[in-house]
Amino acid sequence: MTASRFSLEGRIALVTGASSGLGRHFATVLAEAGARVVVGARRRERLEALVAEIQAAGGQALAVSLDVTDAASIIAAFDAAEQEFGIIDLLVNNAGLGDTEGFLKMSEASWDAMLDTNLKGVWRLTQEASRRLVATGKPGSIVNIASILGLRVAPKLSHYSAAKAGVIQLTRSLSLELARHDIRINAIAPGYFRTEMNEDFFSTVKAHAYIDQVVPMQRLGNLQDLDGALLLLASDAGAFMTGTVIAVDGGHSNSSL
Repeated sequence: MTASRFSLEGRIALVTGASSGLGRHFATVLAEAGARVVVGARRRERLEALVAEIQAAGGQALAVSLDVTDAASIIAAFDAAEQEFGIIDLLVNNAGLGDTEGFLKMSEASWDAMLDTNLKGVWRLTQEASRRLVATGKPGSIVNIASILGLRVAPKLSHYSAAKAGVIQLTRSLSLELARHDIRINAIAPGYFRTEMNEDFFSTVKAHAYIDQVVPMQRLGNLQDLDGALLLLASDAGAFMTGTVIAVDGGHSNSSL
């Protein structure tokens, strides 16, 4: 009975930024839990390979070209998903940029690109998904991928930290408005995980020394460490949770200053 609460059978999920890293992993986890998964990103060839992998494992998946900074692209992706599977009732807002840049040298274009993708992209996708759910009277769940850098800060990441803090506050604020429509919205704030985006840095001796110093568990997270939080927030197991932010960071956000 308990295990069935985590099942996603009958659910239709959209994962953004699914061509690599966390998004790719999330898509496979949701498919294994029974959801029909729509994977969206700009790198279509990678999405097609992911769809083939999910289908080979017995799941159902669809690739859609998706740019979270382009409203027309978002609408087209939702339309394609509905035509193939039906109304999306589980959205994982994962797409994002990540780079380090000192504040004094940061260009306005860099700031705008980070906020447009990492924050406004979440707003765009959430609004489109919510409008369609409300129009059809369906309940839904939205999981936003924030960061512990939305809870704490680090140098040379002012644009990223501001965007992720915005995602956390957007999640909390929208939970108040969407609850009446039976739409839950929560966030996961990952700590340091090795992905394609940061693999070069986390392979260095300097990075290992840093992790030992600042992360109480003294290790990087494994992608599987995020599965429990994702399935809890996505499924009926988290039916009474909305506006919640779950840090999955090895204790990093609670470490002493």
